[in-house]
Amino acid sequence: MAEFSHDLVIIGAGPGGYVAAIRAAQLGLNVACIDKEPALGGTCLRVGCIPSKALLESSELYAEAKGGMTRHGIRIGDVTFDLAAMMKRKDTIVNGLTSGVAGLFKKNNVKRYEGKARIAGVGKVVVEGSGEADTLSAKHILIATGSVVAPLPGVELDGDRIGTSTEALKYPEVPQHLVVIGAGVIGLELGSVWLRLGAKVTVLEYMDRILPGMDSEIADMALKLFKRQGMKFELGTRVQKAVVHDGQCIVSCEGKPDITCDRVLLAVGRLPSTEGLGLEAVGIELDKRGRIPVDKHFATKVPGIYAVGDVIEGPMLAHKAEEEGTACVERIVTGYGHVDYASIPGIVYTHPEIATVGKSEDELKTEGRAYRKGTFPFMANGRAKALNSTDGMVKILADAKTDQVLGCAILGPRAGDLIAEVAVAIAFEATSEDIARACHAHPTLAEVVKEAALAVDGRAIHI
Repeated sequence: MAEFSHDLVIIGAGPGGYVAAIRAAQLGLNVACIDKEPALGGTCLRVGCIPSKALLESSELYAEAKGGMTRHGIRIGDVTFDLAAMMKRKDTIVNGLTSGVAGLFKKNNVKRYEGKARIAGVGKVVVEGSGEADTLSAKHILIATGSVVAPLPGVELDGDRIGTSTEALKYPEVPQHLVVIGAGVIGLELGSVWLRLGAKVTVLEYMDRILPGMDSEIADMALKLFKRQGMKFELGTRVQKAVVHDGQCIVSCEGKPDITCDRVLLAVGRLPSTEGLGLEAVGIELDKRGRIPVDKHFATKVPGIYAVGDVIEGPMLAHKAEEEGTACVERIVTGYGHVDYASIPGIVYTHPEIATVGKSEDELKTEGRAYRKGTFPFMANGRAKALNSTDGMVKILADAKTDQVLGCAILGPRAGDLIAEVAVAIAFEATSEDIARACHAHPTLAEVVKEAALAVDGRAIHI
């Protein structure tokens, strides 16, 4: 058994782990990063965010070429697609980015270990790979192991016909009928991909709404648009069982007829990935939701052991993990590190996109906080009309007395990019007046954000 010494050992090479590793190396630490997968980047880069966005873009272009371009005066004959080529493009993008992370490790002198990590004691990590195990000693250990798919009792995953997002990103053919269990971000995004490519898509959701936890007004608007696109929804539906029988999937729901389909995507959420880490060896106990308890500086109760990302409290978002990883190592080295949780956006990359940041209107109502609301529709925006993408709106919420921006929700074209302006505004405790007074170029989609800010004070110009 070989032994090595480092200042910081990071377990997990996803967004939280690899970003923390690079930042720690920039700050002068001798850093090691452990991951069990050959390719770096974690679930997000390998089988999550990046591959799904590649397929979303490809499928959207196909759908536009098939029916949307005639509105621009562009006539195309029979439009077909090559699924294998789409998948190859997706894989090429993923491989390029994972290789890029490996290159960044090399550039910043981050030592990479491939294998399963287990904390063997305070300041000690064992890496078990294909060969002899290595023992790493370090003053600081950072856990950034991400999350795994949440199971659902009765749903028998077979890794083929009934699977998770991992399988849904590499179907060899377009399903005739895809049943998606869960109307959250992952289910709606991957459901959109296969709907555009010709599948019948039925979404089953236990709650009486889609996108649980998101602004309900925006979610209701999005539901109508998804239905218009052809997606079928069964809300308030409890799935009891999903099995494969004679090559077909049978989905049983409480109080409803069985559904027969050829593929099932389970997308009911994710759970912290902490199994086999050896936390019990150092006395770290998980909370009731399986997360690692940490203080505001990401430190566990065991000195020298930290955790960030999906394994701790908060939304399971790649960019949240990145910010936490950076703040954690900066705190270790400089004594200061901070994450502004109020300004972390959440995005759904459907068409149109959905993006939120800060408080939702539902949360403000629950808190009893006085607020003012400004909304503006994309249909009144020149750039949106030119793009032929006028569905949706921007909603800005501001404190009734101070006018400080409290939250924003956007349903519309490039919402994921537009939300960044409001995230910065919230981070700097700006007011809706600040956004309204800033000059926004014309004609741009960003003008909808400005108009929504003006609408908080009842003075939107173009409606």
